Amino acid sequence: MTTLFTNVTALLMDEGFTTLRNGYVAVEGTDISYVGQARPQGSFDETIDCAGKVMMPGFVNCHTHIPMTLMRGYGGGHDLQSWLHDFIFPAEDRWDDRAMAAATGLGLAEMIASGVTCIADMYMRTGVIARQVLDAGISANLSCGAVYFDSPDSFSPAKCEDCENHIRLHGDWHNAGGGQLLVDASIHAEYTSCPPVWEWVAGFAREHGLGMHVHISETRKEHQDCLDKYGRTPVQLLDQYGVWDTRAIAAHCVYTTPGDWAVMAQKGVSCVHNPYSNLKLGSGIAPIPAMLNAKVNVALGTDGVSSHNSVDMFADMKLAAVLHNGAQCDPMAMTARQALEMATVNGAKALGRNTGRIEAGRTADLILVDFDAPNLIPCHDEAENLVFSAHGSNVWMNMARGRVIYQNGDFLTLDLEKIKAEVRQYALPLMFR
Repeated sequence: MTTLFTNVTALLMDEGFTTLRNGYVAVEGTDISYVGQARPQGSFDETIDCAGKVMMPGFVNCHTHIPMTLMRGYGGGHDLQSWLHDFIFPAEDRWDDRAMAAATGLGLAEMIASGVTCIADMYMRTGVIARQVLDAGISANLSCGAVYFDSPDSFSPAKCEDCENHIRLHGDWHNAGGGQLLVDASIHAEYTSCPPVWEWVAGFAREHGLGMHVHISETRKEHQDCLDKYGRTPVQLLDQYGVWDTRAIAAHCVYTTPGDWAVMAQKGVSCVHNPYSNLKLGSGIAPIPAMLNAKVNVALGTDGVSSHNSVDMFADMKLAAVLHNGAQCDPMAMTARQALEMATVNGAKALGRNTGRIEAGRTADLILVDFDAPNLIPCHDEAENLVFSAHGSNVWMNMARGRVIYQNGDFLTLDLEKIKAEVRQYALPLMFR
């Protein structure tokens, strides 16, 4: 399949932060084959006129829990631990595969319609999620965060269900869809496991060449309890056990320290900033400008809908910029360019994906934003409008891996009415009876 985009205005997200005007972008198979001012030679299976629209790379949402879409607004107004133990965990105990599939479909529909083309998801029943993601067409790094609450002395891989989950998930789904799905190793968090688990997961990642996904220093209590128990921060503690000896993402990082950032920069560990979730749960504000100054790669994530209430990356991109500018009383603490980089090319780097930029040879993950919408008129600067004015409903087209999966309100890979019926008639009554 070949596609030619004409009349293109595009933020290429290259090193020079170039805006292509009156240009052309060609796609062949899953990849971008041409970007430039002259019309490329040859015929194309499909031509899409981009007049009145702005093209950008699809969003890379680096920290999600897709099925938690069903918990939108559930248990609001509580601190993180009360919210988890009194609301979220009891609901999660009622999951079955059918409900999980419906919830995942709903979450994917919301992501696709708002411009997401690649995600990193950590959750249970991950095989069910894998099937839904594969059919939907976006790319995903999937993981099941290892949890183990028994005594460290009693640990064995046979006793830890999540060790078997790692083995099964990798065997069944790694590189599925020609690399559309990648499996990452994952530790849920320092406080939900113990050193033998960290060693096993780190070894599994090393043996199979996998990435790593961990919740890190999300709350002050989590961070301080680790210091009190081990005498080290979560980042520095896990480093002792080889957890960061691979491509890795650390979600949240709200209470990380300069010493942590030095480890992260040295080991290439990416921070995933989740500003909306961290503020809604009262967890705090991650020191993102300082982390960027320390040469830590910072990506962007929405976290679960249960703590964000949406997966609109435009909302997190805008909040990431205004939050740090306001907190530091500096309008240049976070620029529009930096926010866009966090949502695209930095996320691609964090997940080991060849996307996040519009250039020949990159994966064709592209979105078109309708700049004829009232909230995007006038346009003095495309980047400023995308970061500070746009929202998910402005997305007109989503192309993932060279395939248009959403256009002008129509889902081309999902049956949204069937998904909504399953959510309303089966999943919600099961989970919240």
